[in-house]
Amino acid sequence: MINNFESNVQYIKYLVNKEVATRFFIGNLDNSIDSVREIAEEIIPGPKALFRCCIYKERHIIEDRVRLVMEPTKDNRVINVLDSACDECPIDRFVVTEACRGCLGHKCQEVCPRGAITIVNHRSYINQELCIECGRCKQVCPFNAISEVKRPCIRSCSVGAVKMDENRKAVIDHEKCISCGACIYQCPFGAIVDKSFVVDVLNLLKNSWNNTSYHVYAVVAPAVSSQFQGVKTEQVYAGIKELGFYDVVEAAIGADMVSAFEAKELAETVEEKGWKTSSCCPAFVDYVEKNYPQFVDHISTAVSPMIATARAIKAKDKKARVVFVGPCTAKKVEMKREALKDAVDIVITFEELQAIFDAREIDLVSLEPRMAGEASSFGRNFARTGGVTESVAHTLELSGLDLDVKAVRCNGIDECIKAMKMASFGKLDANFIEGMACKHGCTGGAASLLHDAKGIEMINRYGKESKTDNPLDILEKFPIDNINMERFNHED
Repeated sequence: MINNFESNVQYIKYLVNKEVATRFFIGNLDNSIDSVREIAEEIIPGPKALFRCCIYKERHIIEDRVRLVMEPTKDNRVINVLDSACDECPIDRFVVTEACRGCLGHKCQEVCPRGAITIVNHRSYINQELCIECGRCKQVCPFNAISEVKRPCIRSCSVGAVKMDENRKAVIDHEKCISCGACIYQCPFGAIVDKSFVVDVLNLLKNSWNNTSYHVYAVVAPAVSSQFQGVKTEQVYAGIKELGFYDVVEAAIGADMVSAFEAKELAETVEEKGWKTSSCCPAFVDYVEKNYPQFVDHISTAVSPMIATARAIKAKDKKARVVFVGPCTAKKVEMKREALKDAVDIVITFEELQAIFDAREIDLVSLEPRMAGEASSFGRNFARTGGVTESVAHTLELSGLDLDVKAVRCNGIDECIKAMKMASFGKLDANFIEGMACKHGCTGGAASLLHDAKGIEMINRYGKESKTDNPLDILEKFPIDNINMERFNHED
């Protein structure tokens, strides 16, 4: 593992984004075959391979990564599989073990849809060339003699969106995918990647002509406080300004606005609905919409803090363009939703931001700290599990609304799935579901630089540095009555 990176996969992603950004800054970037090949050779100089079988394989994968940064993806998909990289998991998912008793029934053979199971010396044998990994044989085996070993990408996807094709390469079922990025983070070979928007944001800044044609704002997720260790959060804001942004605004301001909206909505509708959910995590919202459409009206109609902040900025500045910076791959999908696409122009991740900083040779430690707003401590705590619930409950109390919030705080998509199942069975012992698709909340987002649980402590510390504990204070500067705080509909 390379220093300052959690894995070599993250490091390679960083190198590609950094090299592309570097070439952009010196005016030497194009997507020609020769240029892409040069970038690959720069990153993989040889003569020895670093991670794969040979430098030619490594360079081929790097070239595919560069194209994913520079070119549009099929159907503008955010989560993508690099076929060239997806060939290092020769795992036979289902294997017959020594526990096989050679029973007379041969149920495993009978249910196999591809005829992949034969009987050899009175024992079952699975032909892996024919096996499609449906799992039917394991389900019917009376002796539990068929073992199952899941690939990391499949195991990471709790919603069942990752499958294998006939060539045993990973494929994404986008009808099920919620873009949480768990498969990206867990794939040990970096074969599943999110579409990078590094070039898009650099072009947006360049074409603003130093913010004279339009004003480019950066809206930064509060999880930033857990990401750039060794520097102050305010120095990260200063670094973003150094890149050429017109202004930097923390998304925690939008979190305060959302708290006020959700608290009021919860008080007004929970008696009728029985329970409501938060709407801050786009992956969780997507999961409910795809799997429990009958409960769509239980989702808060509030937009996410990202959208709220962006709309507040554009309400004040008609020349504004907004770039969201955060740890979340699902935000790249959220910004494109038909009812929300008026708000955010581009989304980049903390991983991409780090690459741009280094390409521009910005030393964050040397920069004078810069403020990015005056959000409340509760707004900043949206970045961790439980933060939304705490803020909504506190705002209800401040507003004089008599409602006891009994919440299920879902720490990761598995807990979200469990909570929704309980709700569907009519056994939910709560009136509010806080859905966080990532472990630890946003600080554990798939595109975070660091996924350490210590990030929660850093977020709490950042929250305590706030000048106010009252989320309603922000409404003096950004009255939610003047801003469209609703997601409009659930059918976009």
